[in-house]
Amino acid sequence: MKAFDLVKAKSIDEAVSALGSDGTMAIAGGTDLINTLQERVLAEYPKKLVSLKSIPDLDYIREEGGMLKIGALTRLEDIAESELVKEKYACLAEAASRTASPHIRESGTIGGNICQINRCWYFRKTDNRFDCIRKGGGMCYAMMGDNRYHSIFGGVKACIAVNPSDTAPALVALNATIITTKREIAAEDFWDVAIPGSTVLDNDEIVTEIQIPEFSGKSSFIKMALRKSIDFPVVNCATAIADGQARICLNAVYNKPYRATAAEEVVNGNTIDEALAESAGAAAVSGNSAFPANGTNPGSKWKVQIAKTLVKRTILNCK
Repeated sequence: MKAFDLVKAKSIDEAVSALGSDGTMAIAGGTDLINTLQERVLAEYPKKLVSLKSIPDLDYIREEGGMLKIGALTRLEDIAESELVKEKYACLAEAASRTASPHIRESGTIGGNICQINRCWYFRKTDNRFDCIRKGGGMCYAMMGDNRYHSIFGGVKACIAVNPSDTAPALVALNATIITTKREIAAEDFWDVAIPGSTVLDNDEIVTEIQIPEFSGKSSFIKMALRKSIDFPVVNCATAIADGQARICLNAVYNKPYRATAAEEVVNGNTIDEALAESAGAAAVSGNSAFPANGTNPGSKWKVQIAKTLVKRTILNCK
């Protein structure tokens, strides 16, 4: 790992000020960024890291003003084990409990989980081996290469890497708002498909809080991963249904969490049963633009089928 300066910010203002300089990145739990730096993945190595963990009062879970409020530095394990979250916002508790390994959940934060960098193996190759389009290069190597875990809904500006977060689809399904030092952002608008960023955050902008409207319906989260106890999702899905209205979000299938509005239209106002859930699952993946290794070649439609099945199962869990 290359040397870097570390600033332990004591306040949000101090962190924002430090992040305003070139060659600076924020770090919270560090479970994603440290590995990225160790393997020299990035095209430009940061000269300075600004630690957010030293900022007080950003670690909490509470209900206030008709909202569930979660501080950006709240650990994933605390969200997974919160009785409040498990009782009223079940899909978020389950998503947090399925993120990575127990050790990582004890260190990783909700803010870090939604801001993490994509896991494309070309982008992540050690020593910045592939100068891909997300790094300012001229092409997406996955398009013509190994794309078995990549987008099934095509790419935006030629990149087909997927969003790897487990908590992201739950936040979208629960209609969360991301509060930053500059603005309030609807969760489904938080992730940017533009190159090279994975979120819409400015470099000197910090997530401070996540707000979820009080929810009285049922919600469900299911994740398919190769190793259930640790891996990033191959596909995951969160569904929240209240008063006959559904919000359904798939992830690890597109550049950003994918709001399955076609599936929602099938569910809205109707009685949930096996046939309805099956139809909604089919609607969720209709019009997909899968690639040779994950959906278009004979025998390779597995990722499309998994997405369809997870939508169906999460809907049935909300009966």
